[in-house]
Amino acid sequence: MSTDYKIWTEAPSPLITRRACLLLLPVVALLVGCRRQAHVESEVEETVVAVAARPAQVGSLRTVLHLSGVVTTAPGGELLVVAPEPAQVLEVLKAQGDMVSPGEALVRFDLPGATQEVARQRAEVAQLQAQLENARAAQARMRDLVDRGFVPRRDMDGVDREHADTLASLTRANTAMAAADASAGRAIVRASFAGVVAQRLHNPGDVVRGIGDPVLRIVDPRRLEIDAAVPAADMVRVQPGATARLAGAVPIRLSVLAREAVSGGPSGTARVRLAFADTAGATASATAALAVDTPVQVDIDAEERLDIVFVPAESIVRNGQDAAVLVAVGTMAQRRSVTTGVENEDRVEIVSGVKAGELVVVRGQAGLADGAAISVEVER
Repeated sequence: MSTDYKIWTEAPSPLITRRACLLLLPVVALLVGCRRQAHVESEVEETVVAVAARPAQVGSLRTVLHLSGVVTTAPGGELLVVAPEPAQVLEVLKAQGDMVSPGEALVRFDLPGATQEVARQRAEVAQLQAQLENARAAQARMRDLVDRGFVPRRDMDGVDREHADTLASLTRANTAMAAADASAGRAIVRASFAGVVAQRLHNPGDVVRGIGDPVLRIVDPRRLEIDAAVPAADMVRVQPGATARLAGAVPIRLSVLAREAVSGGPSGTARVRLAFADTAGATASATAALAVDTPVQVDIDAEERLDIVFVPAESIVRNGQDAAVLVAVGTMAQRRSVTTGVENEDRVEIVSGVKAGELVVVRGQAGLADGAAISVEVER
């Protein structure tokens, strides 16, 4: 019995070939996709971000309070020109911004009451002067008659008494007239110090009430101060004599003069008065750009913290109340949550989260992810 073996030598049909290709296509696409994804991941892993870092340091840190204030005048550095009584303004001799000298006339008022009183007192003085002349003449005649023996000497006493009474009345009238003249003299108000017109509030023809209704406000630019509001919680951090600065392109030196009592309880505020440290130079510079009632920003040096860990202020990344830094650990960025303490413009105290000597990223940390590859330039 013999077995015949046949070898299939015919080519596969086109239908079978197409089916095989269709089965292989998903496998090929999957292999190509995996290869591309691996290539992209390799490129991502190879991206290195250049950053600058500085080591956290141990040292002292002077805290600074940033406050809002307003330019004011020191006691005696302001003159409010008011009428001595309700009156009409006849003349205003200065405009806002004008300089004034001591004794210079500023405003002239119409004071009819004072004018009438002066006229009345002058008439009374004139009348008493005439009476005194008559009393003197009568006294002289009586003395002559007594000396010649025509009348008894006791008659001389009455004439002398009348002369003395008239003289006393005239003295009182002269005093009253001087007072009336002084009152009328108040119709012209003069500058009591050299200064500048900060405000002009009335014009000629206006009727003013007197006290509480000023016509001009004169200030002495050499006696300016800053009045700042301090939260009650920070009041103990402000000490008289502490250094401070008027914030601006060119900071102007100040010093704390005095503190006022806290009002409104723990959540209230208090007032702090600050003086310009250099009255010869700094005040002149300040008044060149500032006027009374100008709002300003003030930085007051508060307490000093010693032997603390601090980092540059620009290294802190804040998210609401949370704070963090990115620490350069070799060639990797490590995000650290930190607890901060006191701070100033340049430094921030680190209570926890970073140790002295660790490199914190100060430039290039924006958008830097935790664990990102970095190349570090160390700044000192």
